[in-house]
Amino acid sequence: MNCKIVTIPGDGIGPEIVREACKVLDRVGEVYGHTFEYQEILMGGCSIDAYGVPLTDEALETARQSDAVLLGAVGGNVGNSRWYDVAPNLRPEAGLLAIRKGLNLFANIRPAYLYSELAEACPLKKEIIGNGFDMVIMRELTGGLYFGERHTEEVDGVLQATDTLTYNENEIRRIAIKAFDIAMKRRKHVISVDKANVLDSSRLWRKVVEEVAKDYPEVKLEHMLVDNCAMPLVMNPGQFDVVLTENMFGDILSDEASMITGSIGMLSSASLNESKFGMYEPSHGSAPDIAGLGIANPIATILSAAMMLRYSFDLDREADAVEAAVQAVLTEGYRTVDIMAEGCRKVGTAQMGDLIVKHIQ
Repeated sequence: MNCKIVTIPGDGIGPEIVREACKVLDRVGEVYGHTFEYQEILMGGCSIDAYGVPLTDEALETARQSDAVLLGAVGGNVGNSRWYDVAPNLRPEAGLLAIRKGLNLFANIRPAYLYSELAEACPLKKEIIGNGFDMVIMRELTGGLYFGERHTEEVDGVLQATDTLTYNENEIRRIAIKAFDIAMKRRKHVISVDKANVLDSSRLWRKVVEEVAKDYPEVKLEHMLVDNCAMPLVMNPGQFDVVLTENMFGDILSDEASMITGSIGMLSSASLNESKFGMYEPSHGSAPDIAGLGIANPIATILSAAMMLRYSFDLDREADAVEAAVQAVLTEGYRTVDIMAEGCRKVGTAQMGDLIVKHIQ
């Protein structure tokens, strides 16, 4: 297979971790007979420095012409006046919103998996962790509060801000279908999270999800209010398989789920459109304070590349090989600084990439 991949190294540690993911993909190509062609574009702060905007139309069109996108991270310290003392639509993160919208990436898949080797890093008690947990947060990515109409105005001498939360049934149906399709490949259990006791948008969400569920009789569907969901995520995470929810709730819950794995540096993510096209990125940020030091953890980006193999290219065997290589390196006791534990061997970004490459046979 010949695959055209657009890479967006971005800012901070982005170039370092994308480099290691490409190294792993190249090894997969050697072992399994595939060719991965890369074309790099700018997005985020580096694009602002070069072109004055966080994402150019030309860069977006290049991404559209690819088979998949691999992203590092964008942004810097919020106090960085060069990028942040400007209008919101000109800040680095605006590029991320623009590419999601421009590529119609409505379905965000964020796994939260606890490796047994990292159980000590999990902030939860051992009796809560039990045999670990393995869940996927399915977050709708291009609708809801973040993309609704907004304005600030003065009313009777008082400033008033308005943000509008809007969903239509088609937006809900397509993310629900993705969630149920993924559940069919896992433990066949979907928990749909909403706020149907208060919000009209959530009542529509629940109605449409129930309609979709009729086409998946093998999948168990449960509904959970978002405040109810936040509690068992840290009290009984093992009960979750696929969590389906809207944009803002998913943003919050996926960050909560990420923290109980012990390190956000281990967490991959994928954002998909209605075809097999997707953008793949680690869940963590650009970590500008450690950029260039060679100590960033590349595993989340490498696992994101494995998700690319699985979801965009249907290369399940190859994705399994990358995930098994990560597991093997952790079992051997190698750690980057963010997941370092007593008795383990500390390695840098490039060394971790090399070790994972070595295990792909």
